[in-house]
Amino acid sequence: MPMRFPPSFLDELRARLPVSEVVGRRVKLRRQGREFKGLSPFNQEKTPSFTVNDQKGFFHDFSSGKHGDIFGFVMETEGLSFPEAVERLAGMAGLPIPAVSKEAEAREARRKTLHEVVELAAKFFETTLASRAGAKARGYLASRGVQAMTQFEFRLGYALPDRYALKEHLGAQGIPVPDMIEAGLLVAGDDIPIPYDRFRDRVIIPIHDQRGRVIGFGGRALSADAQPKYLNSPETALFHTRVTVFNFHRARQPAHDDGSVVVVEGYMDAIAIYQAGLKSVVATMGTAFTEEQIITLWRLSNEPIVCFDADKAGISAAYRSIDRILPMLQVEKTFRFAFIQGEKDPDDLIREKGLDAFKAVLGGSLPLWDVLWERELANVRKLDTPGDQVALEQKLYAIVRAIKDPMVHSSFKNICRLQLASLFWQADRNRRGLKAKKPPSKELAEIGKEGRHHGLQKIILGLLVHFPEFVHYKSDQIAKVQFVPRLEEFRVALYDLLIMYEHMSVQLIYDKLKPDFYDVLEEIHGDHTKDKVRGHRLMQLFPILRADPPQDFISRCIDHFVHILTVDVMVDEIDRVVASVDENPAEWAKDSEALMQLIRDYQAQRELRDNTDLALAEEAKELQRVALGPAIYTPVAA
Repeated sequence: MPMRFPPSFLDELRARLPVSEVVGRRVKLRRQGREFKGLSPFNQEKTPSFTVNDQKGFFHDFSSGKHGDIFGFVMETEGLSFPEAVERLAGMAGLPIPAVSKEAEAREARRKTLHEVVELAAKFFETTLASRAGAKARGYLASRGVQAMTQFEFRLGYALPDRYALKEHLGAQGIPVPDMIEAGLLVAGDDIPIPYDRFRDRVIIPIHDQRGRVIGFGGRALSADAQPKYLNSPETALFHTRVTVFNFHRARQPAHDDGSVVVVEGYMDAIAIYQAGLKSVVATMGTAFTEEQIITLWRLSNEPIVCFDADKAGISAAYRSIDRILPMLQVEKTFRFAFIQGEKDPDDLIREKGLDAFKAVLGGSLPLWDVLWERELANVRKLDTPGDQVALEQKLYAIVRAIKDPMVHSSFKNICRLQLASLFWQADRNRRGLKAKKPPSKELAEIGKEGRHHGLQKIILGLLVHFPEFVHYKSDQIAKVQFVPRLEEFRVALYDLLIMYEHMSVQLIYDKLKPDFYDVLEEIHGDHTKDKVRGHRLMQLFPILRADPPQDFISRCIDHFVHILTVDVMVDEIDRVVASVDENPAEWAKDSEALMQLIRDYQAQRELRDNTDLALAEEAKELQRVALGPAIYTPVAA
């Protein structure tokens, strides 16, 4: 009877479909530690006894004793045959069913043969390392601190310098040269008359598949002149760089026990960390993640920690890997990143300072978002203008749009908004701080030591006394000002007079205002009747009045002063919100858009304030030139 499904296809289904995903379609599961738990789908029960373990790839039902993988679960719960279960799961995974043909059977048989070939090669390399000829390789491993037991566990070997050593050894055991070439052990081609050994004078690191079978090799050159320093097997029917994760089969159980896995760049780093006692460690087959490797790593841990070398190449590799990971992010499936200071790799750090030093580095690992944020800000030269800020904002939003999972996308966009708001606000504060260091200029409002808030409030009320018609016409604008308590009481008393008397005048205010407010009236306006200079105090606070400006100018000044105070209130409010965000960002995540809009509104109002300030300054200079001579006015909002 012909074989229906190749083992490689079944392995691919297991890799793509975690047991929890398949079971979760029929059983309500809750995470408990590193496993999932739910009520048995096979028996009626009140206490959950059904467990699922994604790392091990199995479910177990204590109530019935049933145990199995994704195929067994579908067969048990849906009453399907094995072929039917495979077809159902292939549909879930989006994989086409491989054609049943003699050619497919032949390919699977060929794979089995190639497994036997590379296994024979691995044994030859092991034997050579242990022989007299392997002394140089053993010396190199000793210099790297690789112990004998570790060499044995990882099946390390040595490839002789001879161009035909492995070829002749396998040939003596009846292995045809085409099989050696297909297994990636020989270099061959139309321009190569005699195929020769791919690995020569190199320490050999066997690479295994997830079931622990040797599928290829990595070779570390012993000669300083040999290039490349590390050489991998080529792509073969067994070995696929995009899919393979080094040390997966050893790390699977430790990763399940630890609840995490460390991902490093090179074999020797992984071996050194494993030897030091941290068994949940794997290595990629290069510096750039592939989608297949990301899925494989999530089978070991929901949040693998990536620890590449801390040199420029390693940091660049970590940055590039983010772009591969982002589209695949899911709820509770992400990555963290750890960087070793001083441009050391994990192997160096462990040999110099021990495993605890390396664990401390892992303990300081950063979430994926933090590393992405640092990557993008490293290329930002300035954020001085709204244009600079919008450019960064649009770039980050474009990156975040790559996330396909809607919940994760929403979460990343919210945290992006929050951090952008805080960043833009800090940039604005820094600009205002720089301006404050410039030599202060004289202002239209001579508020002195009173401070802008209190001084402008007094000028606004003083102008209402001096120009009583504005008490009515400016009521809406004045209502926006948060006066200090004593001045607020005076404002209310002033508006009470407006209600009581149809026509307001300066004299009426002085005659009818309650005596309790005479001190405020004198402070904001002043009544030197003996010198016939009513409003002398206001003219000290607002000297342009001496030029007898038109009321339209006064009206615009009142509006401008109210606007300045309104913008100042916005500053206080944003300061409060940003401080709250820094303390508890999760609480503000949903309101991130509101915070960003508040800062945008402030920036727009600040620009309007500054433009109005300059316009009034120029107008005041002209009024003063015509009436008095020397300039009086310079901007209030500088």
